[in-house]
Order: sequence, then C-alpha cells, then structure tokens
Amino acid sequence: MNNLILASASPRRLELLAQIGITPFAVLPADIDETPFKNELPKPYAKRMVLEKVQAVAMLQPDKTVLAADTVVFCGRRILPKAEDEKSARQCLAVLSGRRHRVVTAVAVAKNNAVRIKYVMTIVCLKRLDNCEINDYITSGEWRGKAGGYAIQGKASTFIPSINGSYSNVVGLPLCEVKSMLETVGV
Repeated sequence: MNNLILASASPRRLELLAQIGITPFAVLPADIDETPFKNELPKPYAKRMVLEKVQAVAMLQPDKTVLAADTVVFCGRRILPKAEDEKSARQCLAVLSGRRHRVVTAVAVAKNNAVRIKYVMTIVCLKRLDNCEINDYITSGEWRGKAGGYAIQGKASTFIPSINGSYSNVVGLPLCEVKSMLETVGV
C-alpha cells in the first residue's frame, strides 16, 4: 500500500478501506468545484467529479496509484446536495421521505497515466418520515456533509426498510468493485 493515495476527505471511505485491509500511503483530497452544471444528470456528474478528483491528485503524485470516488444521491433526475446546514438537510429528507431513490458512486483508479472508472448503483427505499423523526435526526447532526442529508450507517438506518445493491456504496465506497480495481492495477 506504499504507493496508494486516497483522493478523498471522507473519513468513511478511509474506514471502509480499512475494513478490507487497505491502508493508503496518504490521503490527499482534491480541491475542486463540485457544483453540478445546469441540467447535468447524476451519472455524468459523478463521472465528471471523479475524473476531476483523480486527475488533480494524479498530477501531483504521478508515480503513485490514486483512488478517487464520488457518491451522488438522486431522486428522479434531481441531484441532492451534501447537506451543509439544517435547511438543506431538511429539504433532502423531505424529498426522500416515502420514496425510492438512487445512489451512484463513480470510482476511479489512476496509475501510469491510465484511468479506470466503474459505476455502482444502489436503490434505497426510505420510509415516510414524520416531523418528529426529521427533527430528531436533524438534532443528531449526523447529516452534516452527507450526500442526500443522511448517513445509512447511523441513526438513519431506522428509516430504510430496504436497499437493492451495495450497502458500502451508499456509505461512500463500493468495496467489491474497489478491491477488484485495485487488484487489477497491482495494489
């Protein structure tokens, strides 16, 4: 692992990698603008973000293997933001309440000027939330910085009766695909 750089500021991604025995040599988050373009669809947005992240870090560390990911929560064609304040968290939870939504993660591995990308999609069903549940969740603060305004691995797990697909993808890194991609490039 002495040549693997994780291009992410997410502590959850670091924890997920540790679950499968991977400790990156360094963590070097990419400093990019993550604002979606007008009318940009979720999958192209995730691809654009992960490419910008992996390329920004690979330019700084050309002799290393760089792993980047971008997770997007969306409902229909609407990309939900990372909740940075209570208002945005409440808006996300209101949109998702009682509905199915999708979580797509684009994963990129850059090595020797070559970039490999994979997508993983998970369907998540959120039960209908009442005001008390939303208020309690907002009070928890667990939503801060989370795409879609919730963390499946925490208190919000009680809001989710079912998922179809990769659980670790919803947390932020689809481990099965990541392990395969890293093995392919010799990590």
